[in-house]
Amino acid sequence: METILIIDDDVGLCMMLREYFAPHDVRLTMRHHGFDGLDSACRERYDMILLDVMLPGMDGFEVLRQLRPVSDVAILLLTSRGDSQDRIFGLEMGADDYVSKPFNPRELLARMRAIHRRRTCSPTPTTPLQSSLGLSVSGFVINPTTRAVGYRAHSLELTDLEFSLLEALLRFAGVVLSREHLFARVFNRGFDPGDRSLDMLVSRLRRKLTIADNPGAAIKTIRSSGYLFALGD
Repeated sequence: METILIIDDDVGLCMMLREYFAPHDVRLTMRHHGFDGLDSACRERYDMILLDVMLPGMDGFEVLRQLRPVSDVAILLLTSRGDSQDRIFGLEMGADDYVSKPFNPRELLARMRAIHRRRTCSPTPTTPLQSSLGLSVSGFVINPTTRAVGYRAHSLELTDLEFSLLEALLRFAGVVLSREHLFARVFNRGFDPGDRSLDMLVSRLRRKLTIADNPGAAIKTIRSSGYLFALGD
């Protein structure tokens, strides 16, 4: 059974989701205050956190900001409809995905399942970076099974979306990947020209790769096309 924490001050919504999730083998723990939610997230282990942006005491962004340095738990933001700045800011800070309110609980569950599929791994007795299914490109070593990433002497801590993006770019290194392709592969949803989620994710990944000889610079923006991981000479 999956254990999910929802931090949302709408008690009615939380109760409705608890009833909806129960037949789907999901146990929902509810917190209705930012401080309480952060405390619970730090003290207990959850498979995922559903985090409302508008919270009393401490808003969702602050909860996310304080939680990300100490936990890589999957976080799905619940944002106001049409508020693209909330979504972009949340993804920049490390959220895995978002759902706009009001939403259909079936869509929410589908988004949760998509995140779970990307994160699910089957532990093996091999060393994380030595799987035969691994990928080695330009100093990176990636194990899709354990979702472990290394770059030369560095072990990289990436969120789920960052990992999926880097893996896609490296797997097709030297090839321009369209935004449509990356949206489908990384976010598991269709491309919307007004959605800057991918651009923000690329920017965040580049910053995390500002190490050693800065491999983040190899991620090139191809105007009107998409992104490319440029192979060195």
